[in-house]
Amino acid sequence: MRVAIISDIHANLQALEAVLNDIKEQECEHIFCLGDLALAGPQPKETLDFIMAQENWTIIQGNTDRMIANYGPEVVDFLNAQYPVMANAIESDNQTLDDTYRAYLANLPPQLSIEIEECKILLVHGSPRSNMEDILPQMPLEAIEEMIYGTEEKLILCGHTHIPCGYQTNTNQTVVNVGSVGRPMTEDPKACYAIADFQDGSFEIKHRFVKYDNKLAAQIMSQRDFMGSDRLADLLLNPIARHI
Repeated sequence: MRVAIISDIHANLQALEAVLNDIKEQECEHIFCLGDLALAGPQPKETLDFIMAQENWTIIQGNTDRMIANYGPEVVDFLNAQYPVMANAIESDNQTLDDTYRAYLANLPPQLSIEIEECKILLVHGSPRSNMEDILPQMPLEAIEEMIYGTEEKLILCGHTHIPCGYQTNTNQTVVNVGSVGRPMTEDPKACYAIADFQDGSFEIKHRFVKYDNKLAAQIMSQRDFMGSDRLADLLLNPIARHI
């Protein structure tokens, strides 16, 4: 069975559509989505409308999905203390997204354990311990093993950092960060996702990088009416670091 794994769409409909076209060409049978669907992107409402209409996706909740669902002064204060642009973004998104969208995001599971072709898989956003914990390239293997301690799944799939990477642990577990569809934080600003082929308890997984119209996405982003939207637009063209 061939499965596509996407994460961190961040309301970038142009990137999502390009990735879905590639997924179709790769003849994937199912899609796992690891969260962060809407916050601080060009088209939050349109992107959520599209995602909520899908029937063949398995979706979990990202940290920013939870923030939108729990929108209020505490969330805004938290973001203002660490990522002021994101505080402005979530206030703007809140004006666009009504209770129907917040309820949808609130009801997404924070993680899921599933089995495909006799292979146990754990879907998380950040790590098994926290949806805000980073799994990044070139981390000590001991740190990764500490994050996944207590899990039994053979394959652990995550996102959150917007930077693809992978690890093979001493417990014979594979950990793969699938990168970001909607706000890539790699030198080449292509949308990133992963494909996994499962058969008889084993699997093969690879990242794919997809060109999309990031100029259009950046133009739409820059036209959003909140302070810092131009900064987020520039990150779609010239990614330099992960922000959230």
